[in-house]
Amino acid sequence: MQAHIVHVHPEPASFNAALTQRARTILKATGAAVTVSDLYASRFDPVEAAEHYRNRSDPAAFSALAEQRHAWQTDTVPIDVAREIEALSKADLLVIQFPLWWHGPPAMLKGWFDRVFMNGGLYTSRKRYDAGHFRGRRAILSITTGAPEAAFGPGARGGDPETMLWPLHYSLHYMGFTVLAPFWTFGVQGHGYVYEQDDSLSTRLTTQLDRWQHRLETIGRAPTLAFPAWEDWDRQGQPLESTRVRAPSVAQS
Repeated sequence: MQAHIVHVHPEPASFNAALTQRARTILKATGAAVTVSDLYASRFDPVEAAEHYRNRSDPAAFSALAEQRHAWQTDTVPIDVAREIEALSKADLLVIQFPLWWHGPPAMLKGWFDRVFMNGGLYTSRKRYDAGHFRGRRAILSITTGAPEAAFGPGARGGDPETMLWPLHYSLHYMGFTVLAPFWTFGVQGHGYVYEQDDSLSTRLTTQLDRWQHRLETIGRAPTLAFPAWEDWDRQGQPLESTRVRAPSVAQS
């Protein structure tokens, strides 16, 4: 198996970094080849912009979708994006590690989605959803929060975990991935920085690292999220009454 980890946290001493390191170690121990993209360390530019494209299809006006498609067709994909796509193309399993900021992923991760999942190359009008480019590959999100688990849920103060992850999960489904139930680490104080400072917190998070290890060691049995497929929609893209599907409310840690 080949696994690729996309790590999205600016602090090397964060608990996110500890989760990424444990994932790398355990996946290698199970026999997988592992690659890691540390987006902050590599200074990945999350802002899609005209200057990324050296051979523009239209120098007068920038259209991200048109320029992505043209770059793919002319083999002029931006170097940083090409590097990410190469790692993804080899991976059977994608792990995305990040903290929950403002009820969603860091902007860095959203920008990674914007730039790496290229129009005309990794998806087209028909190459998406259950016919997507990454059909047969698996993806899992590992998320940390500052607030405790008790604060989360539908209508709760911290927000509904399923709702906050829906855009990422649905985008992964759009690209063809089989999306595994996410792994949550709640109550990481100080946004995940230097967790060893508090003994009780350290004990709890060390236990959580072991739970993450178990999840990865048993990844072949991990529950998956359900999404609609082409056969579930009418010609306008609306759900058929007989096949209404929604991702289950799963926030497992």
